[in-house]
Amino acid sequence: MRTAVCPGSFDPVTNGHLDVFGRAAAMYDEVTVAVLSNSTKSALFTIDERIALLREAVAPWANIKVATFQGLLVEFCQKNEIGVIVKGLRAVSDFDYELQMAQMNYRLAKVETAFIATNPEYGYLSSSLIKEISRNGGDVSGLVPDNVLQALGERHNGGKS
Repeated sequence: MRTAVCPGSFDPVTNGHLDVFGRAAAMYDEVTVAVLSNSTKSALFTIDERIALLREAVAPWANIKVATFQGLLVEFCQKNEIGVIVKGLRAVSDFDYELQMAQMNYRLAKVETAFIATNPEYGYLSSSLIKEISRNGGDVSGLVPDNVLQALGERHNGGKS
């Protein structure tokens, strides 16, 4: 079985993330969206909220599941018999950082990394940008799944997206 993981904090998940997940799901038998649980990082949504939002957002794909991890991603991969890390790349600057991570992950555990170039429609998207726009009352519809749009509205402005 060909297995892959798409790791990240996903605070919140965007349509750009979903595009990468869906494309990975077409290439691998099973894809795990692995949500990093990092207590030192302040997040808008709790880990449980992010997992719930992700599970609803990836429901259309039968071969995508959602899990959480702490510590080294390669240890999560080894424990779950995942052979490939899938990363979406928006720009050359992403590649510089992700290449170093890919090389280290291979060195540590012989886990390969596959890069998917982001769909140009979503190339500018980031969770940080979505949070900033939403926090300031901007419209992020069409940039995040509907369930995330609703959650952002509830979090930032009493239910108005």
